[in-house]
Amino acid sequence: MSLAMYAGSFDPVTNGHMDIIRRAAALFERLIVAVAINPEKMPLFTIDERAEMVKKACADLKNVEIRRMPKGLLVEFAASVGAAVIVRGLRAVSDFDYELQLASMNRNLCPQMETVFFMTGPEHYFLSSSIVKQIARLGGGISGFVPPHVEKQLGERFGRNASAQERGNPK
Repeated sequence: MSLAMYAGSFDPVTNGHMDIIRRAAALFERLIVAVAINPEKMPLFTIDERAEMVKKACADLKNVEIRRMPKGLLVEFAASVGAAVIVRGLRAVSDFDYELQLASMNRNLCPQMETVFFMTGPEHYFLSSSIVKQIARLGGGISGFVPPHVEKQLGERFGRNASAQERGNPK
């Protein structure tokens, strides 16, 4: 299993995503992180901004490559780049039903493609990009939830130039 793909909208990338990326990068020879457009979501950041945030967060991981995912099926994109495995993260039991359906459908569409699930670390169970954006939008501290450069970009997007730590809020 030399090449795996981990896809998501990463709007923005969180420390929970990074937990999965780091662990998958340690397990596979190469990992492609595919930044996708989810037609069911209205992203805060463009795909180029999201890809750049992920790239910066993964800069120390030499076997990780960031790609923008073209429109279409993840399983087809993964197969087109030679990935044998799709990496998916699970936060809680509520994720499992959806992820099981997705993995089963991907297996039906591309029988040679495997899906590997990573349970996120318990310190990230509650974490989602949506929650992080809501906290940032309302002026709360997000320094423990996202990489520092993402915290800065969220602050700028919501009209705040100082990070939570610079405002005196450690979280």
